[in-house]
Amino acid sequence: MDTQCNQESMQFHPLVRREVRGEFDGGVITSDAGGLLLREVEKRTGIIAQFAACFRDHRDPTRIEHSVEELVAQRVYGLALGYEDLNDHDELRRDPLLAVLVEKADPTGEERKHERDAGQALAGKSTLNRLELTGTEVGADERYKKIALEEAAVDRMLVAVFLQAHRQAPREIILDLDATDDPLHGEQEGRFFHGYYGHYCYLPLYIFCGEMLLCARLRVSNIDGAAGSQEELQRIVRQIREAWPEVQIIVRGDSGFCREELLAWCEANQVDYVLGLAKNERLKAEITAELHQAAAEYQRTGQAARVFKEFAYQTRESWSHARRVIAKAEHLEKGSNPRFVVTSLQSHHWAARALYEDLYCARGEMENRIKEQRMLFADRTSTAFLRSNQIRLYFSSVAYLLMQALRRLGLQGTELAKAQCTTLRLKLLKIGALMRITVRKVWVSLASGYPYQELFRQVYAQLRAAPLRC
Repeated sequence: MDTQCNQESMQFHPLVRREVRGEFDGGVITSDAGGLLLREVEKRTGIIAQFAACFRDHRDPTRIEHSVEELVAQRVYGLALGYEDLNDHDELRRDPLLAVLVEKADPTGEERKHERDAGQALAGKSTLNRLELTGTEVGADERYKKIALEEAAVDRMLVAVFLQAHRQAPREIILDLDATDDPLHGEQEGRFFHGYYGHYCYLPLYIFCGEMLLCARLRVSNIDGAAGSQEELQRIVRQIREAWPEVQIIVRGDSGFCREELLAWCEANQVDYVLGLAKNERLKAEITAELHQAAAEYQRTGQAARVFKEFAYQTRESWSHARRVIAKAEHLEKGSNPRFVVTSLQSHHWAARALYEDLYCARGEMENRIKEQRMLFADRTSTAFLRSNQIRLYFSSVAYLLMQALRRLGLQGTELAKAQCTTLRLKLLKIGALMRITVRKVWVSLASGYPYQELFRQVYAQLRAAPLRC
């Protein structure tokens, strides 16, 4: 007769002569013990605390159990640990490890005001969604949505975190601009069909400096890809130069950002640029000889051939004056592949080949940074309103900054120094652990079978060596 299993016990296929049974009776166990590393990062950077300071809390202080900083931290840590939805937090609110990360004095939730909340130290989805759904202004008759985000403050905070990451001013920085599609599957405010991408989407604008995120602006998609980029650069450059007045700034982007307004602004504000330039018949006519030369070299060697040329070029109508253009006359197996770049950098500093191959092509690394935004659920813009979706994008951005700070402070010199967020989550954060909480201590007994113990200890040691934030 088959063995009957009750709801508490699960019988799996036997191991030779041994029965294999499972029960949910292991005690207080977490699957996210590596999140303690993120807490150490926060203690040294204050990224979450600075983000939380951008919210304005209009709630009655006598009725609050979860501070704004605790709510923000719960959401950010949740994203970093792989929990994309607010619904997840109806279960996560019982996780004492997450409560420790959030700095809950009562991580077991035994001292909650209401008996129905006992054992749930953290907030549920209905409380957390007030961070997203509160409008810019809070009316006197509003009962629930009373935690308003000041978007301009977040924009300043992203740049401030970038500045704080440097012990001294660099000689030169490169600001990378790019736009990407954020597919939409509902009736969100501001949705439009984008012909290039072939679906309904938003068109967020990102600005990075290396791995550091300086801007994440959610935009509707029925606009030019460069729309708003000048305004974003203007405020970012102003804030950077207030701290670093002598730094050389180079703006880099593809041909979608090659607009007279942006070029002229850069020239007027001592900002250099290296931008892709869309090819046309006039440009190709300038490099006819070089294209023939590249084709002949390809026929001789059977290998891709490149010939570079630079020249002054001005459009017939849109540009106010002639500018330096670098041309790459390339011939591949599929045929001719000319490419063009316009730049304000002088030839005695950057020769044509080096400027194209070493400086301009390096912008491809930004694609990896945008992929990481999606690893932290920046594309989960499924609320009905553009503002609340922008707030979701901010949360994902802050989770990215936290993960990037983990890389910067804890992973230098390790095998994961260049690892992306999903790899860090899998190898460093997703660790099973048994927790014991006493009056004076929180014991976290990490799984003895965890395969990256030495790496974890190395990261821990490097984080502990970094100075705490005052």
